[in-house]
Amino acid sequence: MHHVPRRTRTTRLTSLAVAASAVTLISSPSASAQQAITVEAAALVRERFVTDLDAIQGKFLALAEAFPAEMYSWRPAPEVRSVGEVFMHVANEFYVYVPMTYGATPSPLIEQNREGMQKFEATSTKAEVLKHLPESFAYSKQALAGVSPAAIAGTPNLFGRDRTIVEASFITIGELHEHLGQLIAYARVNGIRPPWSQ
Repeated sequence: MHHVPRRTRTTRLTSLAVAASAVTLISSPSASAQQAITVEAAALVRERFVTDLDAIQGKFLALAEAFPAEMYSWRPAPEVRSVGEVFMHVANEFYVYVPMTYGATPSPLIEQNREGMQKFEATSTKAEVLKHLPESFAYSKQALAGVSPAAIAGTPNLFGRDRTIVEASFITIGELHEHLGQLIAYARVNGIRPPWSQ
């Protein structure tokens, strides 16, 4: 269920590829082997990252609406996240990991430990999902907007190590697209056609 459809992977790569190409063109000539990037490049990568977030959020919301409330507890196998738990995991990503991608502060709504995140994701009814998906997305966009491009230029410390904002963005957007693919598979198995493909 974690396989990402080919078309979804292509969408993910296309969205940031333009920014990555631009980074190559406008990076400092003295950039290190780590491909440190300029302030202008960092701003462009953030712009493209937010554009992709906008697109994927629309699909998450469309799928959340398409699943009947009684199907939110469905899971393909024991010990695998249910429909509702996957959606809440995505909300968790928007509250916590999307801001962290750019060095911003995660939402205080979720305790920053395994137990706190599991507790949040367990509240997985359709009503909770439709509340937290838009609220978490709004939080992440506000957090990203508050980050100065100067703070993410070069190779800042992101996710516990020095890496460029291009690397960090690909890590996070890849994770989100993986969960979109997972939810599309859940929908198809249950006879639900993704709204944008009708």
